[in-house]
Amino acid sequence: MVFRFPSVANFRFIGQVHADSRKRSTDVETPTMPTVTNHFLTQSTSLLGCLESLDQGGGTFQLRLRDGKVMTVVVAEETFFGVLSNLDGVDRDSLPGIADDDGSVNAKMRKYLAPGHYVCAQGILQQSADMQIFVATRIHLMHPEPGRFLFEETHWWLSQIDRMADQWLSDLFRDERDFEVSDFSALYRTNLGLHGQPTDDDTQVMATLARLIYGLSSAYLLRGKREYIAAAKAGVDYQRSMFRNLSHDGRYCFWSYGRKKLKNGAVDILPSQSGDDMGTIALYEQIYALAGLTQYFRVTGDPDVLNDIRRTVTMFNQFFLDEKHVREDLPGEGGYFSHIDPANMRPDSSRLGNRRLRKNWNSIGDHIPAYLVNLLLALDPLPTGSADDLEDFVQTCREILNRCVDLILDKFPDPDPEIPYVRERFHADWSYDAEWGWQKDRAIVGHNLKIAWNLTRCANYYESKDPQRARRCIELAEKLAQSMKVHGLDLPRGGCYDAVERKRGNVPVKFVWGNTKDFWQQEQGILAYLILYGYTRNSEYLDLARDMSAFWNQFFLDRTNVGVWFRLTESGTPVVEGDYVNKATYAVAGYHSFELNFLAHIYMRLHVSGVSQTDNSFCLFFRPRACAGVRSLSVLPDFVKPGEVHVTNIWINGRAYNYIDRDNFRIPISDEHDGAEVIVQFVRSTPDGQPCQRSDEQPRPDDTAPASEETDVLPHQRCAGL
Repeated sequence: MVFRFPSVANFRFIGQVHADSRKRSTDVETPTMPTVTNHFLTQSTSLLGCLESLDQGGGTFQLRLRDGKVMTVVVAEETFFGVLSNLDGVDRDSLPGIADDDGSVNAKMRKYLAPGHYVCAQGILQQSADMQIFVATRIHLMHPEPGRFLFEETHWWLSQIDRMADQWLSDLFRDERDFEVSDFSALYRTNLGLHGQPTDDDTQVMATLARLIYGLSSAYLLRGKREYIAAAKAGVDYQRSMFRNLSHDGRYCFWSYGRKKLKNGAVDILPSQSGDDMGTIALYEQIYALAGLTQYFRVTGDPDVLNDIRRTVTMFNQFFLDEKHVREDLPGEGGYFSHIDPANMRPDSSRLGNRRLRKNWNSIGDHIPAYLVNLLLALDPLPTGSADDLEDFVQTCREILNRCVDLILDKFPDPDPEIPYVRERFHADWSYDAEWGWQKDRAIVGHNLKIAWNLTRCANYYESKDPQRARRCIELAEKLAQSMKVHGLDLPRGGCYDAVERKRGNVPVKFVWGNTKDFWQQEQGILAYLILYGYTRNSEYLDLARDMSAFWNQFFLDRTNVGVWFRLTESGTPVVEGDYVNKATYAVAGYHSFELNFLAHIYMRLHVSGVSQTDNSFCLFFRPRACAGVRSLSVLPDFVKPGEVHVTNIWINGRAYNYIDRDNFRIPISDEHDGAEVIVQFVRSTPDGQPCQRSDEQPRPDDTAPASEETDVLPHQRCAGL
């Protein structure tokens, strides 16, 4: 159930200090609970907000929640105080000590609490017919000082992605750090238990392997550790050697669902074995086959990997695309079908059941974040010296992006203005399918936030290319972000909910199965509100991003097993039952949490660093393969507005490199740079489009040196977190 807290005017606190309000005392009167014989309810819950005022003598403080309500929080003798911690186990409680610290309630409040502090309070809400009281059992500060949130500091997300990557490698490969294809063949598995131990199911699912490759490649992009790119490469080689299925003419690439080890070998499984997709070739699984390959390609520019990406995209357009020029006997209504029959490779097979001639969010929207953004970052503009036919492929990718964006803009918003959520499932003619399976006429909050996030990215992409399309993207992104604030976010506690009824009646949120929160949907919300703040500079989006970041970092991190919980209750308690007990499953595979770390770090350095007074620089690491005639490396970190970010330094194998195509973010490379470590430092721009100058560096002359000029001097300070 969800408590809708009464206004402070209706709050009645029994036993509160009531004598002289100017009274100062280190003694706290113990609240006297009334005698209640019936209608008494207790509930463990949490609250997140800004501390407005406190009464040290009375042992209480006022906490203003994001929805505007003010709650009185009681501090008890055993209330624990602390500061937000990360996966690295570092104690970040750097608050100065106080005189006469006797461990009393008064002393703890004097040390940890002050007006303006951003506080997460866990405790017991007790209610009866004539009173309500919230007694805190645990109180955590989100910052060591007001205005400097720990999750906005330069090392926060770097440390988190480090620890997660290290633990994934340890759980899967134990002490092995020189990774080979044979390691993945012998030891990789989709399912891991709560503590990272193997389970009885040793199936290797291709889509989860691809997602892990994405995570490891992203960890390398941020941290530059050799073992991350080595493991990613071995994973890529294993995916390509064991799961790839080429057509007879080599034009198309399909990816097997998985491999199952048997007593005498292993069997490859082509059709999906997963729930809703059982027995089909599901487009979204094929899409996510490219997630790791594409992120790895961003790091390396490996032409062999690109070749498989091209074959797979060609397969999308030949077997899933609903266009008359592809197949005359299909409806030709545009977009991509969600499933095809592996027996005849058609979307209209009767064997598909309720998957026949269907289109959905995953078959349209997932193209954008899973591979299109990263592929266009790597290939648009074309690398210098690339093959002549690559321009045609890049144009195909642009067309897919345009097609998917336009369909999201035109088909997904509900025509009824009273329904705040998008429609997610459709028939071939784009009529809404409100009867499909478990979803029926229901919304997934995270999908609405994912659309807001990716449409804002696309608005950045179209800003100079197609301003009208950019405007439409940002309008729908903002509409969804504002709608989810009311109809999807948990404003008193932070985070966002999961499945809700689209027709909500007379309540803000009508839940389907419960008011739980899933980890992957928090990622969509954090990134959506961060990038929207960057695009609009509307401070409300920054506030919402901070609330969601606070809930993620306070509750979703499994600090014992160095991972993330899949599902939490509304108050932040892990749901540990069924598949949710496992650390790795079909749904948890090293993708969403790594993507969050990767992009949250970049977005905060680009958009929030000036607000939080932290360093505005960041670095990305690359390992280019200077082969097949390619003579440039594209390094733009994400779809950003023109002029929003600048490159300030480049190092290749530790030597400063003073050249970049500043308009296209391309670094010239040559054969001698094959396999070299390339480090690129970025800073956000000032409002007038100039690079923000760091406080610890002197003005630099304009870099106009030729492409071949290098120096042996590695600057003392390269970038935050390096």
